[in-house]
Amino acid sequence: MPDSKQPTLWHEFHKGILRENPNLIGLLGMCPVLAITQEAKNALGMGLATTFVLIGSNFVISLLRRLIPPSVKLPAYIVIIAGFVTLTEFLLHGFRPELYSALGTFLSLITVNCIILGRAEVFASKNNVLRSVLDGIGMGLGFTLALLLVSSFREILGAGTWFGLSVTGEYHIPVLTLAPGGFFALGCVIAVIHRLVHKEPPQNIGCRSCPLADSCAASKGGCSQ
Repeated sequence: MPDSKQPTLWHEFHKGILRENPNLIGLLGMCPVLAITQEAKNALGMGLATTFVLIGSNFVISLLRRLIPPSVKLPAYIVIIAGFVTLTEFLLHGFRPELYSALGTFLSLITVNCIILGRAEVFASKNNVLRSVLDGIGMGLGFTLALLLVSSFREILGAGTWFGLSVTGEYHIPVLTLAPGGFFALGCVIAVIHRLVHKEPPQNIGCRSCPLADSCAASKGGCSQ
């Protein structure tokens, strides 16, 4: 008999787009968000490539979840993910060589992206194929949205263009296309998204807010803050 408390398929799809966005809410996989968001077209390419890998790896890992021994889970996940990353690189190199060159080594680094490994361990290895695919689509779209928001902020205000089209002309702030501008743009986008989803920062930080504080304090080393 199905569990009435199990989330709906719609929830599995849309949760990662905004409310549980892996970048803007979970703050995972931040390297590409800062490194390849000078131009929106590169950000879109990276987002779609990562989404493809995320969907494919979630599908295969969920399909094989009962066959993969617990002792080799992580190596098995990495091999599966690396296979999809290699396929993605071949496709981009053959059909979009300019995008392949622009993304460079960050394509290969999709293999160890903590978002993909995290969804494999936390979700795909514990749920059926349909839910895992929907989770992959939602999280991938959320990742793509984060890249697009940050890159649009940086390209429009930093270069005066968007997807190569002139927007503000000669009125722009070039520093936004540099590394410090990436951090500034990311902070602004995160602040807006947290406001939209009504997510508040933790009120207590340290041992007092930790559920294991009592047991930790009773241990030999005590609880260090």
